[in-house]
Amino acid sequence: MAKYTIDHDRPTCIGCAACEAVAPEFWVMSEDGKSDVKGSKIIKEGNEIKQELLDIEEKDYQINKDAADACPVNCIHILDEKGKRII
Repeated sequence: MAKYTIDHDRPTCIGCAACEAVAPEFWVMSEDGKSDVKGSKIIKEGNEIKQELLDIEEKDYQINKDAADACPVNCIHILDEKGKRII
């Protein structure tokens, strides 16, 4: 059962690739120059991806926290199981 959720505010992403460098098993750079969360639920607004969500387990928390900490524009958030933002 998932304990955390990655919440990626994709429009804010500047495409620096820090997340992919830190956690390539979860993050990938897209053709449009922004990062994507592998296997995430995509929420669109019109034709633009607004948000990506991916449930993760405890064992995956630290690597994704490190990716969030490396993000210079703070567009990666981690939510607890109640939906409260931790990061």
